[in-house]
Parts: sequence; structure tokens; C-alpha cells
Amino acid sequence: MDVLFVHNAFPAQFHNIASALSEVPGIRVAAIGGPRAKTVPGVLVERYPLPPVRGIGHPFSRRFELECVRAEQVMYAASALARRGFRPATVVVHCGWGEGLSLREVFPAARLISYAEYYYRSTGQDVGFDPEFSPLGVDGRTGVHIKNAATLLALADSDEIISPTAWQKALLPQEFQAKASVVHEGIDTGKVRPNAFARFKLSNGRILGCNDEVVTFVARNLEPLRGFHVFMRALPQILAARPRAQVLVIGGTERGYGSPPPKGSSWKQVFLDEIKSRADTSRVHFTGALAYNQYLAALQISSAHVYLTYPFVLSWSLLEAMSAGCVVIGSATEPVQEVVNGRNGILVPFFDVEGLAARVTDALVNPERYRPMRERARQTILTDFEQSRCVEAAKGIIMPTFDDILVAPNSNDGFIESAEDPLSDLLKPVAPNPCVRLFPEYLVRSRS
Repeated sequence: MDVLFVHNAFPAQFHNIASALSEVPGIRVAAIGGPRAKTVPGVLVERYPLPPVRGIGHPFSRRFELECVRAEQVMYAASALARRGFRPATVVVHCGWGEGLSLREVFPAARLISYAEYYYRSTGQDVGFDPEFSPLGVDGRTGVHIKNAATLLALADSDEIISPTAWQKALLPQEFQAKASVVHEGIDTGKVRPNAFARFKLSNGRILGCNDEVVTFVARNLEPLRGFHVFMRALPQILAARPRAQVLVIGGTERGYGSPPPKGSSWKQVFLDEIKSRADTSRVHFTGALAYNQYLAALQISSAHVYLTYPFVLSWSLLEAMSAGCVVIGSATEPVQEVVNGRNGILVPFFDVEGLAARVTDALVNPERYRPMRERARQTILTDFEQSRCVEAAKGIIMPTFDDILVAPNSNDGFIESAEDPLSDLLKPVAPNPCVRLFPEYLVRSRS
């Protein structure tokens, strides 16, 4: 059985399942990705170039033009794999970049599974949630709606759809709900776990540990969509109440998902300037992006971890913070409320600066009171997001029965095992007397 993954930033969300499938006897795994796609042991990665896009058409069509360019490059890469004898029984594609548009034509017999991360809407989600930033007119809202063009085509072509959370699945149009499943990619709870001996070194040389008062905030990029402005506005009150507290702000300053900052500035600078006359900013440490082990150490020493977001894609960092046993203070927005329930973390209204500051301060003042909450946070991840369980659930969709990978000798659909086959080194023999793998129903959440 051949399995193909397609994601411009491979491996991204496909890392865990692609790696696991590459170790299954009788399965060959390949991936198609953009110029910056990374390798995964046991997976053949085909990178496609991304030619410059002129972008001279109608503003509504420019995103779709780029998606069509990606679709064309994926078509070439997929056709090259097919010529070399790679014939996937299943293709898994992130449907948000246009890369799925040509796959049904290249591999008409394959089961096509779309990973549906986000379906845009002009109201009721991230757009228009925060009145402080860039309200859209009719043309802007129309542009948001048109962002779904490639996604809709891919979903229509798909045999199955995977969304990482129930809320993200619920965003899909009703006609696609019946073939959608909720399967998260999972958290490595063996690696992301509490560690009382963790240490984090600041740029000034000071070493922080679990006995220090440490407030953490993490986002890929520091921006309003992830509540950075609300967090920064809460810091003067937190720092005044706790004169020994240190704040770790982890994330980049590039253009993020939401509204861009003023030209020539960054959201970091905008909100740092806003509070610097009212807060001891020498205790606010902007680390930028961190190596994973440093990031993990920051979570492990955290006394209070703040996670805020508009109604948008749920960040891995929230789940990793819970797995590390953090006291999470999160926004009472739909994606967070799916995971944080008041017993395994604290919920505050997104815009409630005073409430956020009060809850963070209480976590710093009374750490023992929150120890049971830390334990419940980790248990939530062990129960619902543990990596091996999530991988098994994904396997149950990609290869519903073990019979799917048994190949009859001399079949035209069999593997090419000649010396000329560039994929033959990835082929592992089918294990003798294979047993059918049964995937418990609880691992694949309801499609209803």
C-alpha cells in the first residue's frame, strides 16, 4: 500500500502519522511539499518550486491564482511519482493551500482525505471579533468568503475529511459534515511533561526554575489575534502586585494571521510602547522563537500560562502547556472552551484585562491551590490528545482494515521492487500472518 501526504510545509500536522505509517510493514510513504518542506525518516519527500505569481488580476482572485500555481506544481510532482511506480491507495492533503485541486485527476483511484484546518466566514469567527482592529466593509467580507474557493473544491473531491478539533469541524458547511471526523495529530506526552528540575536561562544570565514566579505567553507571532494586546495590557497590574514575577513572552514579530501592525512597526513594539510608562518592563523578557527544548523548559517552570485567541485555529502550545502541567488562564472563546473547562484551567472573557490580571496574580500568590488543576490539565491531554492514541485513530481512517495493504503477487497495483525503483528502499516486507487491526470506536470521534 502506498500513502501520499501533501502539505506545502510538510511534515507540519502530518509528522506523527506519516512517521508512524512509514514503520508499518508493507506501506510506502511519500510526501509532496513546497520549497521549505522538511524530511522525515522513512518518507520520500518531493519538493516543488513555487514560481513567482504576477498578482495582476482582480483582488478577489489573487489568492486563488496562487493556489492554482501550487496545484499545478503538485500535479507535476505527483505525476513524477506516478511515473516512478508510486500509486497511492490513499492521499492525505491539507486542503487550505490549493494543493488538492489536481490530485483527483492524477490519482483517480485513490481515496482522497482532506485535512480541513479552517473554513473562513466573514462573521462569527475571527473576522470582526475584535472591533479595535481593521473592521471590514462589504468588499473585505466578500474577499474573506472567496478564500474558501480552493477548500470547497477539495472538500467536494474528498472521500473523507479530518479536522483536528470538534469546533474546527463544525465550521465546515453542513453538506460535508457527514464525511468529516475529528482526529487531532496528538501531543507527545512522554516528552511534554512536568519537570520540577527544569531551568530556563534568561539573556541576562539569570536562571529561572520552578520556585520562581514565572508568567508565560506563547504565540507563533505576537499579534492581536492571539490576544497579545490583552496580555500586555494586563502586565502593569500583574507586575505591580507581584514585584518578584518574571514574564516570558515567546514568539516572533513577523506578519501573523490577523491584522498587520502599523507600517514600519510591529505589534510587539506597539503594545510595549503602550505599557512601558506603567510597568517594570525589565522583568518582561521577549525571547523570540525558541529551540524546542528551551520552549519546553519555559512551560515546565511556568507558574501561570496565558493563552488567548480569537475564534480561530487552536494552537498546539495550549495543549503542550496543559501536558506540561501548567496553570492555564485561557480566553473563553470557542476553540479554547472545547479543551479548557474551568476545572483543568481558568477561563476569562477575551477582552477582560482586569479579570485576566486578577486570575494570573492569584495563581502566583497561591500555587498550592492550583496543583490539582495542573494535574487535571495533564490528564485531559493524556485522555484526549495523547499522540499514540491520535495516531491510531488516524490510521483507522487512512487504512481502515489491514487487508488494504495486502498486495496480490504480480498485481498491476503492486509495488515495483526493481533496482530501478527509487522508492524500493522504503518498501518493507509484509509481516507473516498479519492480524487485522481493530481501531476502537472512541479513537475516531463521532462524525455526526
